[in-house]
Amino acid sequence: MPLVATGEIVGTAARAGLGAGAFNVIQIEHAQAIVAGAEAAGAPVILQISENAVRYHGALAAIGRATVEVARAARVPVAVHLDHATGPELVREAVDLGFGSVMFDASALDYDGNVAATAGVTADCHAHGVWVEAELGEVGGKDGVHAPGARTDPADAAAYVAATGVDALAVAVGTSHAMVVKAAVVDLSLVAALRTAVPVPLVLHGSSGVPEADLTRAVEAGLTKVNIATHLNVAYTRAIRDHLTADPDVVDPRRYVAAARDAVAREVTRLLKLVRATR
Repeated sequence: MPLVATGEIVGTAARAGLGAGAFNVIQIEHAQAIVAGAEAAGAPVILQISENAVRYHGALAAIGRATVEVARAARVPVAVHLDHATGPELVREAVDLGFGSVMFDASALDYDGNVAATAGVTADCHAHGVWVEAELGEVGGKDGVHAPGARTDPADAAAYVAATGVDALAVAVGTSHAMVVKAAVVDLSLVAALRTAVPVPLVLHGSSGVPEADLTRAVEAGLTKVNIATHLNVAYTRAIRDHLTADPDVVDPRRYVAAARDAVAREVTRLLKLVRATR
């Protein structure tokens, strides 16, 4: 099945009241595992590469091209997305590599600066058929203006979408990035109000910290794209640790990394069902 546009996956899910699972890629094994999990679930999926992952690899090209190729070989619809890009140069590189969407994060700027920068990136991306996600203020855990208790105002969100022309909006509704415990409390009434006020799909960042039943409730309340990274990293690391504990003499990384890849694939299958990515 060919690589598909992110907007196709998210738009279809939003119209059907379903969720779209978006999972972060750090190494090629993550991409392989996420696709395998989506194939087992019979659901579409979004592969995300963050600016932090680009920094880890030293450049976007190698991991970006590998991820695009994994997506192209999938048996379910798969999109490739650039996550939390803070500069237009990285956005342009992702567009040139064939990414179907970007999340442009200008939330560290003041409101007028955010709108101007985001509107410019959005216009350029739209000229190349690329879908754009943005956020009005940073979600917790990224050293920005949002603490976990911060909330996105529905009227402000609607005005921001109108001013920038973005295709999706990441909202602050009680989550925080990089949580390893599921203690976040999603403000479901705010999600419903945002869904009414904002004419584009809503995105939940920091979903690893959300209790699993609340992930389903959040989608039912109006969130569509659900980003998950840390939860998969926990599963990946635990599987490697368990394998090395059970077989301390192993030296072939293919053995313990394969165990991690399989663990992530199982979690992706389960999580896609939780976010109602398929009926």
